[in-house]
Amino acid sequence: MPTTVVTTKGQVVIPAKIRRKLNIKKGTRLYIEEGGDGLILKPVTPAYLERIAGVLPTKGKLSKALLEERARDRKKEA
Repeated sequence: MPTTVVTTKGQVVIPAKIRRKLNIKKGTRLYIEEGGDGLILKPVTPAYLERIAGVLPTKGKLSKALLEERARDRKKEA
């Protein structure tokens, strides 16, 4: 089981093998959920946004806004 250490700033390093498997790259946003006695981290991807679409009564506006924000972030990095 891979482990990591929390820094004084509350940061953690996700092991490279897991990052590659989940396609987590610099700038990837992660959704953090408290689950039982631990944390669940999920990459915020278009597929993830599609799965949660309709959970909130926003009629897709939130998903669209998040996708647009990610597109702007990618342009800044390029």
